[in-house]
Amino acid sequence: MNKRTADPLEKQAYKHILRQLQIELVKLQNHIIKHDDKILIIFEGRDAGGKDGTIKRIIQHLSPRETRVVALGIPSDRDVKTWYFQRYTPHLPAAKEMVLFNRSWYNRAGVERVMGYCSDDEYHEFIETVAHFEQLLVRSGIKLLKYYLDISQKEQQKRLADREKDPLKQWKVSPIDKAAQKHWDDYSAARNIMLARTHHLAAPWTIVRADDKLSARINIIKDMLVRLDYKGKQETLILPDTNIVFNYEEAYLHNGMIAP
Repeated sequence: MNKRTADPLEKQAYKHILRQLQIELVKLQNHIIKHDDKILIIFEGRDAGGKDGTIKRIIQHLSPRETRVVALGIPSDRDVKTWYFQRYTPHLPAAKEMVLFNRSWYNRAGVERVMGYCSDDEYHEFIETVAHFEQLLVRSGIKLLKYYLDISQKEQQKRLADREKDPLKQWKVSPIDKAAQKHWDDYSAARNIMLARTHHLAAPWTIVRADDKLSARINIIKDMLVRLDYKGKQETLILPDTNIVFNYEEAYLHNGMIAP
């Protein structure tokens, strides 16, 4: 694995594979409900990295009673004055639930750090304690998966420009988006520290090369299905492409597997 290029997935093949994988996701949810499992999936990545589209396809045919998507807005005055993780804990999964975080507490290691929305002390406190927090979650019985959707600077530029033009995507446009390209190198540096300091045995980071949206969605779902327990797995169907989705290693910051 030493190149960022990957074969694009044809639209027709994508639709066929996606339907098969969504059937597997329904099997997974049945298992979660039957066994009182608690599943938490975190999606992080660059602006326009494809988080929204991926989550939409995952939950498309799942029961809304046992599936929740959490995408928190700007912290309130009260949030700012509480323990940092406190605003996230009410949204953690109960038994039978799958919860998907569209961005998470890792905002502190990314946008808050880059844009100066937190102090140095707040940032370092987060970096030092987040692994302990996640270990507590895992010990409590929560199955935690963390995905970082990685795209190239050129692809982000294209997607942000498309977003500006598309009247159906105006809700996605924000001042943070406008700063994304300007602060590309700052975000890269913050990402590199975040991955290195918060990749741990209880909750490792899984990197997704997401320049091809369709391949990224398919392989994230496959990876989820491989990692989570349920009966009746179609083993040959759910095997992910390890050139697209793979466990974080520091070497990938230097060999082109993760965008500079």
